[in-house]
Amino acid sequence: MEKKLEKKVLIASLIGSSIEWFDYFLYGTVAALVFNQMFFQSDDPAVGLMLAYASFALAFFIRPLGGVIFSHIGDRIGRKKTLVLTLSLMGGATVLMGFLPTYDNIGAAAPILLIVLRLIQGIGLGGEWGGALLLAVEYAPKERRGFFGSIPQMGVTIGMLLGTLALSIMTLLPEEAFLSWGWRVPFILSALLVIFGLWIRKGIDETPSFKKAQEKGEIAKIPFVETMRSHWKEVLIAVGAKVVETAPFYIFGTFIVSYATTQLGFSRTVTLNAVTIATIVTTILIPIMGKLSDKIGRKKLYVGGTVLMMLYAFPYFWLLHQNSALLLILATVLGLGIIWAPITAVLGTMFSEIFKSNVRYTGITLGYQIGAALAGGTAPLVATALLNAYDNSYVPVALYIMLAAAISLIAIASVRDRRNQDLDSETGGNTSLHTGLGQNHTDQKA
Repeated sequence: MEKKLEKKVLIASLIGSSIEWFDYFLYGTVAALVFNQMFFQSDDPAVGLMLAYASFALAFFIRPLGGVIFSHIGDRIGRKKTLVLTLSLMGGATVLMGFLPTYDNIGAAAPILLIVLRLIQGIGLGGEWGGALLLAVEYAPKERRGFFGSIPQMGVTIGMLLGTLALSIMTLLPEEAFLSWGWRVPFILSALLVIFGLWIRKGIDETPSFKKAQEKGEIAKIPFVETMRSHWKEVLIAVGAKVVETAPFYIFGTFIVSYATTQLGFSRTVTLNAVTIATIVTTILIPIMGKLSDKIGRKKLYVGGTVLMMLYAFPYFWLLHQNSALLLILATVLGLGIIWAPITAVLGTMFSEIFKSNVRYTGITLGYQIGAALAGGTAPLVATALLNAYDNSYVPVALYIMLAAAISLIAIASVRDRRNQDLDSETGGNTSLHTGLGQNHTDQKA
C-alpha cells in the first residue's frame, strides 16, 4: 500500500474514533460530577449518583442495536458510508446535550431528554467502532495488521484524554460557574471536532476486503442472520473476550472519579489528573503493543495482560487506600496505563481475524457491543452498588475485576493465532478457532 494512502487511512480511522469516544466519555465523567446534581436530583446523594450512572449504562444496552443497524449497512453497502452516518448521529446528540435545561428549569423532562440524547449517542457509537477498526485492519498488510488494528483503539484513550482535559480546565472555574455553564462548553465545542472528522473521512475509498466480497458476489443479504447462523460461536468468544477489556477500564477511568473524591477524600482535580496521566501512558503503549503482536501474536499479549489484570485487582485498591496522591496516580497508571494497554491493543485485530469479510462488520460489532453492554456500562453502577451493599468495602469490587478476567481467559481459549495469514484467505473466518469438534466452515457463503 502507498505510504500516502496508508497514512490517510490510519488518520481517518483514528480521528473519527477519537471524536466518538470524546463525546461518549465526556458524558461518563460529567455524570459523576454534574448530572447527579443537576438532572437526577435525590435526597440521598448515593441514589442520585446511581441514577446518573444508570443513564450512563443505558447507552451501552442500546449500542448492540446501533451495532446491528449500522453493521448491516456496513456489510451491505460499505464501511465508508456507515462511518459518516455514525459520526453525524453521535456528534449531533452530544452538541444538543450542551444546550439542555436542567431539572430546576423544566423538571422531569430534563432527565428524560438527557436519556433520549444518551440513547442516540449509544446507537451512533454502536456502529462506529466496527467501521473505524475495519477501515484500518482491512487496508493493512498482513505483517502489520496488529499495528494497524491498534490505531483505532487509540481513539478510545485519546477521546477519553480530550474529555478529561476539557473538564479539568473547566473545573478550574468556581463551583457555581462550573455547575451552571462550565460543564456545557466541551459538549458544544465538540461540533468543531465532528466537522473536522467528516472532512477527513470524505477522501477515503472503500476497503479492499469489502470490494473483494462485492466482486465475488459474497455480500450477505441479511448480515445479522448470516452471522448468527454460521458465526455464533465467534460472537460468543468476542463477547467474552471484551469483558476484561471493558469492565476494569470503566473502574479505572470512570468509577474512580466518584470513589476517590467521595470515599477517599481526594480532590476532583487530583483524581482527574491521575486518569489523564494514565490515559497518556496507555495511548503511547497501544501502538507499541500492536506492533509487538505482529511479532509474537495477539493471543500471547492478550493472555498476559488479562492475567496481570487479575493479579492487580487487590493491589490496586490497597494503593488507593494509602491516602497518597502519588500512590493514587501510580495505581491508575499501572492499571489503566500499563496492564490494560496490551489487552485493548490486540482486541480489535483478534476479533477481525475470526470472522469472514461478508459478515465481519456485523460479527465484530455484535461481540464488542454486547460485551460492552454486559460488562462495560454496568461496571461503575455495579461497583457503586457493591460498595453500598458491603459497607464501602472494596473487596467485592476487586473480586468483580478478577471475575471479569477469568471470563475472558475462558472465552479465548479456542482462538488460534493468525498473524501471518491473509485476512480474507480461505483459512480465515471461523476456521481460526479450534473447537475440538473438527468442523470445517470454509465452504460457507452468504
